[in-house]
Amino acid sequence: MSDLYDAKQSTRVDPALIRLLEECAFNAWPARQTVFFDGWLLRLSAGYTKRANSANAWCPAASMAGVIEAAEAFYARHALPSIFRLSPLAGDEADAALAAAGYRQIDPTLVMTARLTHDTRSDDAVKLQPEADAAWCAGFARANAIAPAMRATHDEMLAAIAMPKAFAALWQDGAPIAYGLAVAERGWVGLFDILVVPEARGRGVGRRITAALLDWGRRQGATRAYLQVVAANTPAVALYGQFGFRQAYGYHYRVRTTHGA
Repeated sequence: MSDLYDAKQSTRVDPALIRLLEECAFNAWPARQTVFFDGWLLRLSAGYTKRANSANAWCPAASMAGVIEAAEAFYARHALPSIFRLSPLAGDEADAALAAAGYRQIDPTLVMTARLTHDTRSDDAVKLQPEADAAWCAGFARANAIAPAMRATHDEMLAAIAMPKAFAALWQDGAPIAYGLAVAERGWVGLFDILVVPEARGRGVGRRITAALLDWGRRQGATRAYLQVVAANTPAVALYGQFGFRQAYGYHYRVRTTHGA
């Protein structure tokens, strides 16, 4: 686990800010279906991404034994593994109960925030569009190796984003070499799916597309930005640090690979 991941740091963050950023992130990456259960959100999207196919604490009220039982039954019904995404809203009890029930922890992730400044600028090589057209979806899917069976789900989730959004592609020599998504809401802009094709990495491409998306957010009226990045992805964490991003809080997943295992 990366030393940058510190779940306890969340105790120094305003719980209202955590709830706000969780709301914005749910809206920016909508699940195809959401079921509410005693203060937990059971998100379902045909298995595409853990974020959109996991149980998330919102205003937890039920005992964890009941939540675990309900989540396992729900995801088993849809032939999916039972996954919990544990933000600070879940509390320590949830994490301990899942560990005791045999769920292993994976993918500690940082939620990072930054204040927007005026030193970001647009980039003529970065094409921004308000919707993900067929060409953008196909190019991103190839670059991110999305399985053909998941393409329709991925495209439907992008089309379901209801907030102002920008789909970015950075072009070089007639072809896109980087992709990214920004979603604006309530004075914040969230960055998602910043991706540089392997042959273009290490040349400042990620910085350019990130700057262009932040500039777009500023022009939407955003004054602050947030993003989620796996803690072990140290190059990405370092890149975002150049823009002033710092950890606000962390989350991780607890997984059981087969129902009842």
